[in-house]
Amino acid sequence: MGLSRSDTILKLIVEYFIKHAQPVGSQTLIEEYNLPYSSATIRNEMYALEKMGLIEKPHTSAGRVPSSKGYKYYCEYLRDKTVDETLKYSLQTVLNQKLQSIEEIIKQSCEIISHMTNLVSVVMGPDEKSECLARVQLIPLGDNTMTAIFVTDKGYVENKTFIIPQGMKAEDIIKCVDILNERLTGTPIPDLVDKMESIKPIIQDYVVSHDVIYQAMLETLLRFASDRMALYGKDELFNHPEFKNDADALLRVMKLLENQSVFKNVDDELASSNEDFIVKIGDIEGNPDVALVTAKIRVGNEGENMISLVGPKRMDYDRALAAIEYLINELNNYFGEGGDSNGGEAN
Repeated sequence: MGLSRSDTILKLIVEYFIKHAQPVGSQTLIEEYNLPYSSATIRNEMYALEKMGLIEKPHTSAGRVPSSKGYKYYCEYLRDKTVDETLKYSLQTVLNQKLQSIEEIIKQSCEIISHMTNLVSVVMGPDEKSECLARVQLIPLGDNTMTAIFVTDKGYVENKTFIIPQGMKAEDIIKCVDILNERLTGTPIPDLVDKMESIKPIIQDYVVSHDVIYQAMLETLLRFASDRMALYGKDELFNHPEFKNDADALLRVMKLLENQSVFKNVDDELASSNEDFIVKIGDIEGNPDVALVTAKIRVGNEGENMISLVGPKRMDYDRALAAIEYLINELNNYFGEGGDSNGGEAN
């Protein structure tokens, strides 16, 4: 069943504004899309759409632009849901490279999707409250450097490289790691720092020059407990005139991207819903011209990651939603869920 005339005109207004970042009038719609309607007919439809709150008139133009309500309606009912073939090929190239870590697969996938959509990707790792430390490993990098690797039972990895003090014996370092594994394995991530403090006297008893190792481990555990967010494609913001030509708007969206609590709240909202993705348009932490599309990725049976695409309110929702739906389907399948990401809602 085809779209009604009203829906067709709204769809074209949204897509014209996404493409050109300019308000659109009836005559422009006729010329751009070769419409079989008179200018008067289109003006009447646009008047009705404006009364419904789906489009609005900017102060400086006689044309119309989509409202937040109009964008939401477009996302739910009017978009084409087509996935870019180049995006498909690029993601399959990443997923065909076996023996990569979960972090590396998600990182490369998000870099691709950011580049293809001109949007910033934000990734939140699994909720650390449900994770425990699985093991600590040491890897020698040279005569006087080593990397300590911490791995959780959900597959999350953090590492810290440090310089071995002169005169410190390798067996002392090994003993220190043995103590950590013996005393910390199975500890919930939020409790690691306090547990580390409690075993400091035990490390002192076994390792004379313990401070360097202890501090290196402590710094890593602090990152474990607090830093679960990664950003990809921040430079893509400069491709949008909303941010490229407005320093204040760019500063506001940059501050938004640095506010981990904003994305934690979105993560919580998504986790409590029955949807695989949500869309938020405008009025995000004082950013009226920002939108985000958020989806969850199930990493096998080991918890969930959250991915948000962030950009202007005028973002290409069809491209962004189709890309993120394809991404979560492919990653869910890759990680063994065989998930189907149909569904979602615009908020």
